[in-house]
Amino acid sequence: MEEFKPTDCFYYLISRATLVATSVLKREFAEAGVPQVRPSYLGVLMTLWGHDGLGAVELGRRAGLEPSSMTGLLDRMERDELIVRRPDPNDRRAHRICLTEDGKRFRKPVQGVVDQTLARGAKGVSEQEVSRTREILMQFLHNMQEERRGIHE
Repeated sequence: MEEFKPTDCFYYLISRATLVATSVLKREFAEAGVPQVRPSYLGVLMTLWGHDGLGAVELGRRAGLEPSSMTGLLDRMERDELIVRRPDPNDRRAHRICLTEDGKRFRKPVQGVVDQTLARGAKGVSEQEVSRTREILMQFLHNMQEERRGIHE
């Protein structure tokens, strides 16, 4: 029987790389003086840094997050004083998600940590390989999202 190693599995490599990168980012955020920022917040923060004041549904869509995970994530970000929910002036039932002063001020150190950490992680990998890997991961993510929705070609 042929030996099978976990590193032969694409999913194993993706999940291990994510777990290790998350651990390193947590440590680096703490060392940079922004311990309240968690890697799971990055999609929301990056989206709000470009478009502050979005509604929760639109924010989740742009950040690529599931609606079912948004409420808890936003609760934690509000607890950590990175965002506030403000009433939507056009819809009494909805809220706009806005960055706090800390949420705005942390942009530069957070982006610096992310850029530096990922650059160290990609050491020995060419820019073309990083770009191609991003394309592959985007296609993989798209395929898995279609699979979850039950769309098969």
